[in-house]
Amino acid sequence: MSKNPRELLNAFIGGLEKLGETNGENIEAFMGLLGKSYEPGKLDVKMKELISVAIGVYNRCEYCIVFHTYKALEAGATREEIIEAAMVSVAFGGGPTMAYSVTLLKDSIDEFEKDFQ
Repeated sequence: MSKNPRELLNAFIGGLEKLGETNGENIEAFMGLLGKSYEPGKLDVKMKELISVAIGVYNRCEYCIVFHTYKALEAGATREEIIEAAMVSVAFGGGPTMAYSVTLLKDSIDEFEKDFQ
C-alpha cells in the first residue's frame, strides 16, 4: 500500500503548527536551526536539499523524504539529481534505502514536481 506524499507533507507541517501551540519555544528553536542550516554558504540550498534527501532516504524517515523532496524541487533540483543523491545513500543503506528510493521517494517526485513546472 503506497502512502500519499502530499498527505504526509501536510501532516508534518500541521503537526509542527499544532505542537507549536503548546511548545512554541521548542518549535521556534528547531525552525531556527533548520533555517540557519539551509542558508546559502559554500553549498547552495539545492545542494543542501539533495544531501537532506539522501539522509532522509538512508534513515527511512518518511516525513524527511517528502519534505526534502519538495524543498529540493522548490530549490530547482531535477528528478535525476534527486534520484542520484538517493542512489549515493543506497551505497550506505543497502536494500532498505533502495526500497524507500523506489517507492516513497519516486512517488514524492511524481507528486511534487508538477508544483514547480
